[in-house]
Amino acid sequence: MVDKSEKFSWLVRLGYAARGVTYMLLGYLALSTGSGGQASEGSTGVFDMLEGVPFGEPLLYVIALGMLAYAIYKFLSGIANIYNRDDDTKGVLKRVGDVASGVAHSFLAYAAFQYAAAGQRSGGGGGTQERASTVLSYDLGGIVLGLIGLGFLVGGIMQAKKAWDLGFMKRISGRAPGWVCHIGRAGHAARAVVFALIGWSLVQAAWFSSSDQVKGLGDAIVSLSDDGILYSLVAIGLFFFGLFSLVTSRYRVIPHLTSGDMKPDVPGQ
Repeated sequence: MVDKSEKFSWLVRLGYAARGVTYMLLGYLALSTGSGGQASEGSTGVFDMLEGVPFGEPLLYVIALGMLAYAIYKFLSGIANIYNRDDDTKGVLKRVGDVASGVAHSFLAYAAFQYAAAGQRSGGGGGTQERASTVLSYDLGGIVLGLIGLGFLVGGIMQAKKAWDLGFMKRISGRAPGWVCHIGRAGHAARAVVFALIGWSLVQAAWFSSSDQVKGLGDAIVSLSDDGILYSLVAIGLFFFGLFSLVTSRYRVIPHLTSGDMKPDVPGQ
């Protein structure tokens, strides 16, 4: 009989695989369109693409489930502290980042489910700007949007740090192929650029109380299209990040949840 820890592990691995497919297709869209095109729609462009392929609808449901599983995993990492992170500044920032990632992947899961159920668009860049405009309409909305933007900027710095020191390899099994560190480095570097662009656009929106300049994932990529080399490098990097995520789905070291509570036993620690 499969225990709850093994079920949890399989759900997390499904989440990494779903993230991998999404990023690989996003990178492919960016490279195949050259100057942006469908890539400007970000993840919804990917979901739109999957609608038109054989078995696309079942795959969208699998991706929706995977994204939801990954979001739950990130919430557990941030709120239940399943990695037993310290209560210092570094540990708290990592947990806050995990919660933010959980929120982002919850939206992706919802978008994928909408596409699978009814082929309904849930917004590319325009949807991002609409959500930002809604936030700005509330009291202190500008402060909230600015904090989210700062969170993305910090996230970009953390992605760049991981690309530099290979910090993402800490929880990858030693049985993983040796080349995974190279594609992981390229992928995290590309995400650092994209996160920085999204964060800066949110900070600007908060400062000027205008959502017009807010960039989603696809918009951030397309904004680089005037610089052909950088655009291509980021697109390739995002494709590699997707491939890295697929490998991670097999070799990620995942905590074993104990039966008494949510405190984990992290293999290797």
